[in-house]
Formats: sequence, structure tokens, C-alpha cells
Amino acid sequence: MANLELINLRKAYGDVEVLHDINLSIADGEFIVFVGPSGCGKSTLLRMIAGLEEITGGDLMIGDTRANDLSPKKRNIAMVFQSYALYPQMTVAENMAFSLTLEKRPKAEIAEKVNAAAEALKLEALLDRKPGQLSGGQRQRVAIGRSIVRNPQVFLLDEPLSNLDAALRSETRVEISELHQRMATTMIYVTHDQVEAMTMADRIVVLNGGYIEQVGSPMDLYNNPASEFVAGFIGSPKMNFIKGPIAQAAGATTLGVRPEHFELGEGEGALQGTVTLVERLGHDTILYVRVPDIGVLTISLSGQHTQQVGERVSLRPNPQFMHKFDAEGRPISG
Repeated sequence: MANLELINLRKAYGDVEVLHDINLSIADGEFIVFVGPSGCGKSTLLRMIAGLEEITGGDLMIGDTRANDLSPKKRNIAMVFQSYALYPQMTVAENMAFSLTLEKRPKAEIAEKVNAAAEALKLEALLDRKPGQLSGGQRQRVAIGRSIVRNPQVFLLDEPLSNLDAALRSETRVEISELHQRMATTMIYVTHDQVEAMTMADRIVVLNGGYIEQVGSPMDLYNNPASEFVAGFIGSPKMNFIKGPIAQAAGATTLGVRPEHFELGEGEGALQGTVTLVERLGHDTILYVRVPDIGVLTISLSGQHTQQVGERVSLRPNPQFMHKFDAEGRPISG
């Protein structure tokens, strides 16, 4: 296991700079998630740490070692990709053992490591099967197991759940989180899915346009976003943004209100609107309400509610949870 230090890391392709002065400290055993929209640089940054992309400038420290010029193998890092990249002609056990076999490790050592990884990933009953006989979730666990047997200092996972359906994504997400707790190994996980980021990370690194927008725990980012971008990216359903006279009256260019921070009913600051869509989730009810001069607002109500499309409703934002942003999208205190 190891801590990492990213010091003024830069990446450029010719004259085009895609990552700008990335500074980040990652503690030994921490679960870090890089999140952001497509093209923000999160996968490029992961590949730079892995040694698969050259570092244009700055320093990458793995433990006490400057790793910029180390080959991927010498960094003692394991990477799990979006595609499983398993050998179809090999069994699960053979796939997991492949790197150790290439290193000509003793057979007893290989068997011990493969069996330990299989137990951790609940793959014991599948060791004699081939990838074509496995589900997508099982194949992804085999790919993770292939990394575990190497006992790396750091695990890098690049959108590992993207190819799975919703149920398997949820199941495998829990398994990866449990695995991290058992192994206490440093993990860096890349995703565009903010739900994965919120549920898995010790800390989230939000990237936008090659810059770090904010670093913090999931609840830090949710409750205290450092920019309008972070406020809109973290949270599902997304934060509502209100501009115009209402925002100006509050001393802001934009007001941000999360869907759960609206209440139904008349009162001071109430907005009148018409329900355009209702999503009944059982545990929650999501209303989409069109308000004149503002647009459609998303409202999340706990439990089951009876509102119908076309119904007129009154909404009151809770002033205690309003977020104010200036013209540059930065938070305004007070």
C-alpha cells in the first residue's frame, strides 16, 4: 500500500493542454473517486498515474519515489479497465493467475493467491469456468481478482461498471466497496456516474475542463459545493437553478435549491406552477413543475403523493438550504 502525491501535474498533446496543474494528496488506504463529465480529463489523469500516459509536467510521487519515469510494471499499480480483457480460452483460475505465471512464481504460491482472491470476490465456485460461461458482473470480478493476486500498492479502476446493467452495477458497486474495506488498499476509481462517486468514495475529486473544481467527502461536496458546476453535478435529481428577479432579490446571479428542499404549500416566497410530469418511485415522488418566468423545477417529496399532471401547486423553497452563486458561478456566503 502507498500514499500518492500529485504535484502540479500537467498533460498536453502538442500545444493543447488537457490537464492543468493538478495538485492532490491521496492517503494510504484511501478510496478516491475521480468524477466529471466526458472530456474533463479524469481517465487521462488515471492513465498518467498508471504510466500509460506520459506526464508533461509536474511530479508524481508514489510513497517516497518519484514515479514520472518509472515503467508501469515498476510502479506496482494494478489497473482494472471498463472492458474485462479476459482470455476466453482460459479458465477463471488461469485468467487470475496469468501475471504470476508469466513471472514464473511457484505453483503453490500462485494457487494460494488465486484462492484467496477468489474467496474475497466470491468466485470459488467459478474457478473452472471460462469467461463465456459467466455473467458480466462475474467477469468484472475476475478482472479485479487478476489485479488482486499481484498485491499492488494501488488499485486503479477506470469506469469498471459501465458495461453492466443497473442491477449488476448496484451489486458490484457494493462488492467493490466491501473489498476495499477488507483490503484497506489505496484505490482510485474513475466514473462519470455521480451516484457511484457519492456511495463509494472517502473523497471525491470533481474535474471540469482539465482542472480540479473541488475535493472533499461526498457530503462536503453535496452540502458545500465550491462552484455552480459542482452543485449541479453532485446530487440526483440535480439541483434546481433559478435566475432572474428572484435571484437578484436574494443578492445573487443564480439561486440553487435541491429538489428535496422544496415544500408544498402557500407561504412567504411561494412559487406557483403546474405539474408537467410525476415519477412515482414508491419511497419518493418526483414532481416536475413548470413555473412562469423560471422554467421547470424538480421537486422530490418523501413517500407517496397524489399530485397529477396538470395540477396547480404552490412551492416554497427552504431558505436555510438555498445556495447563492455569482456571475462566475462561485458561491456567495450569507
